[in-house]
Amino acid sequence: MVANAKTEENYKRVESILVSQPKPTRSPYFELEEKFGIKIDFRQFIHVEPVPEKEFRRNRIRPDEFDCVVFTSLNSIEHFFRMCEDMRIKMSQETKYFCLTEAIANYLQKFILYRKRKVFFGKRVMQDMHNALMKHRKGNRFIVPCSNLGSVPVVNYLKEKKFDFQEAMMYQTVSSDLSDLSDITYDVLVFFSPLGIKSLYENFPDFKQNETRIAVFGKSTMKAVEDKGLKINIQAPTKEFPSMTMALKNYLNMSNK
Repeated sequence: MVANAKTEENYKRVESILVSQPKPTRSPYFELEEKFGIKIDFRQFIHVEPVPEKEFRRNRIRPDEFDCVVFTSLNSIEHFFRMCEDMRIKMSQETKYFCLTEAIANYLQKFILYRKRKVFFGKRVMQDMHNALMKHRKGNRFIVPCSNLGSVPVVNYLKEKKFDFQEAMMYQTVSSDLSDLSDITYDVLVFFSPLGIKSLYENFPDFKQNETRIAVFGKSTMKAVEDKGLKINIQAPTKEFPSMTMALKNYLNMSNK
């Protein structure tokens, strides 16, 4: 990937933006394209790959030996039940499921007969389900399906409260192949996680920012960008611009007058 070599003053005109996410079906990004007459492309910088059953078996973990399952994402649900199917395991109808959010709990309905007495969910963190979790702590084993990145806040909570639990890596988040972008220039690159920055440099170790502007979402992404010595031009969320599209619109109002 090459950075834009055009040199002008600050807020120079933007013609193209690359968003490091899959292309949505409907999005405020499309309104920005129309309003400012620019091109916005979408490309996943990272993707999820399954851990093969043969590799997983080396851990000597059997999902059906656990009484409770903690789901942190839709991916964790998909790969947990994929692994169960690959291992020809059927979870007991008495298994309890703890989901970080209601959306995750609703997704669970694709895989089990949904009964409220065995599905619990919070708003965002484990502490939201504290009472339900503590009720089932004694005498039960918990499994946490996860990726190679783990789930630090969940694990910290379970350790602190002395749960009998096991992390189980069932999928991996890896950098996507972006080699086809090697000769393409974008005026703005938009990142939403440190993994996006990691993928950028794994694909293009010699990347130089030059006149390319960098937009970041979240503090951890900001730190990853700064650690690489890159300049942040657009930032969200902020009090004034809670979404990335709002932050981009503000920048475009100045750059594309």
